[in-house]
Amino acid sequence: MTTELMMVIAQENLKAHIEKEKEKEALKDLINPLQVWIASASAPACYHLIPILTSGEVFGMHTEISITLFDNKRAEERLEALVTETRELASPVLRSVSICTKVEEAFRQAHVVIVLDDSTDQEVHSLEDCLRSRAPLCRLYGYLLENNAHDSVRVIVGGKTFVNLKTVLLMRYAPSIAHNIIAVALGVEGEAKALLARKLKTTPAYIKDVIIWGNISGNNYVDLRKTRVYKYESAIWGPPQYSHPVLNLIFDSEWLKKESVAILRNLTATGKQFRGILAAHSISTTMKYWYHGSPPGEIVSLGVLSEGQFGIPEGIVFSMPVKFENGTWVVLTDLKDIEINEKIMTRMTSDLIQEKLVALGEVIDFQPYKSGNLLDVMFYWAAIKTVLKHLL
Repeated sequence: MTTELMMVIAQENLKAHIEKEKEKEALKDLINPLQVWIASASAPACYHLIPILTSGEVFGMHTEISITLFDNKRAEERLEALVTETRELASPVLRSVSICTKVEEAFRQAHVVIVLDDSTDQEVHSLEDCLRSRAPLCRLYGYLLENNAHDSVRVIVGGKTFVNLKTVLLMRYAPSIAHNIIAVALGVEGEAKALLARKLKTTPAYIKDVIIWGNISGNNYVDLRKTRVYKYESAIWGPPQYSHPVLNLIFDSEWLKKESVAILRNLTATGKQFRGILAAHSISTTMKYWYHGSPPGEIVSLGVLSEGQFGIPEGIVFSMPVKFENGTWVVLTDLKDIEINEKIMTRMTSDLIQEKLVALGEVIDFQPYKSGNLLDVMFYWAAIKTVLKHLL
């Protein structure tokens, strides 16, 4: 074969290769990646969240994603550094990563929106100021979600301050997608499992069905009546699916009623642990369940809009037991023996109703529920101090 003929064949091969690559790109563009937006992306949790999202664990190894980091202009340098690190992960499911600091462009064609803890430019000096400062941002986000996001967008709200309130405000200002907005409660659930595991000298992953009721980042109730521990070393053994009720293994009633409650409330009030890793894991696990279903037979805690289940007042976002299946969740209203004491219910719902009314300007002063319990009073003031410290 002459050199001239080889050159002709080479040119033909190159042309065929280029055409084939163009066809591949055209087909690729037809399969749009999942558009994932992270709001308040300069928050510490985002740094831990991105590697999980790009691992393929959440949406699946066959689902390509594009991540957009949304925050204000002041955070641009930090976001650029985050973009560089994300690209260096060389994830097979990551199509692109970019930043957005222009409010009007936020949530453009978003399929998934993750709302992290945000800061506010407003000056706040009281709890009422903190509550009222949530409304303008949620109103803005609601407007952007309604106008820019995909019709089937899924919104997941996480963080350590006013999680229930932010969720119900987003529902109010984005009514067409309200059914697709949820609040993450798995962080509090994880803290409770870890505390129980330390007490029982076992692994937190072996503890299932802890129910978190109420205000995720405030007055809540950790319900252990359905909680079970698997693979527990005791006189009675069974197959892997065999479990013991946790309440049958902890004989220290004083610890259950007071010490454990005080520890968990302190964690909620200070937000000491719910910052980076725990927040990221809780959000990503909830999202994975939303897309692929929760483990069969397992109870999951989730903040959703109350429709009167369990005697909870309608119109507030309340953490309650659910299961995920077929791309949505179902509230487990058929669980037996989980009626909530009226006093506990009043304590939880009273503050949530007050938060919402103050944030919307319908009530001027926040009047917290006072049970006369010293622990409740201590929790209330610790929570206020933490919120103010976080926002000032």
